[in-house]
Amino acid sequence: MPDSRGAPQRLCASAELAERGDAILFDVLQWGQPARAFALRIEGRVVAYLNRCAHVPTEMDWQPGQFLDSERQFIVCSVHGATYEPETGRCVGGPCGGGRLVVIAVEERDGEVYWYPSRDTQPVFP
Repeated sequence: MPDSRGAPQRLCASAELAERGDAILFDVLQWGQPARAFALRIEGRVVAYLNRCAHVPTEMDWQPGQFLDSERQFIVCSVHGATYEPETGRCVGGPCGGGRLVVIAVEERDGEVYWYPSRDTQPVFP
């Protein structure tokens, strides 16, 4: 089966993502509209999500790039406290009602992190 992802987009050097540290933010077009996304390193693996809470579509970070709770265990929406499992983006508490964060496919290779466009999430070109 052919790969349905778009061409990889360089995001950052692998070393820029510390384990359970601050996220790298990046801009995308979601359904043709400007949006922000983020990537984190969790359990040695890079994950990326659209920066939109499943409860109310608002950006979630407390400060730019800061998504994790004080124990650095969960992604928490700074607006209403919805809590998400960082490995999967699944809602585990708060008003997100069992929803999920929108996953953005990422790959780490040769010391670099890349994200992959999808039908709904596209790169922003200058």
